[in-house]
Amino acid sequence: MSPESNDTGKDADAMDDIEVTDPVSAPDAEGRPRRTTRRFPLFTRDTARPEGGGRAAPGDAPAPARQWPILAVLGTVGLGLLLTAFDVFRYGTLLIGAALLAGAVLRWVMPGVGMLAVRSRFTDIVTYGVLGLAIVLLALMAQPKPWLTIPFLKDTLHYTVNSN
Repeated sequence: MSPESNDTGKDADAMDDIEVTDPVSAPDAEGRPRRTTRRFPLFTRDTARPEGGGRAAPGDAPAPARQWPILAVLGTVGLGLLLTAFDVFRYGTLLIGAALLAGAVLRWVMPGVGMLAVRSRFTDIVTYGVLGLAIVLLALMAQPKPWLTIPFLKDTLHYTVNSN
């Protein structure tokens, strides 16, 4: 029995010899569908759309309705920047951080988020979440009269900045 006809008897080394092809390509010379591997090709021809990068609404909906997740996050960030520009710094930066955290939640919960999907789902969630949390924490610790005080941070700054 040849190795090509027995799918169950192949070991890991034999699987590495399988040609990497497009899964929708024509069958081989004997009429069997071509086998594919999950290995990355040496040269890529295009970029894959991010997981969840489809439309957030049906295709017949207008463009803003199809991309509502990114529009909601960007609109909230824009409102936060506007508040910051009008000297309502703390609330503006809190709103920016909250918008990024909402983007992380949307990316986690929804299967299709349109242009809010930039990278893989995990990378997007971590990026939006860490940046949003950092902005919120910095907004809460902003001077004067911080709403959040971290005791060891003052000691750390005292020993690193002051040379006395």
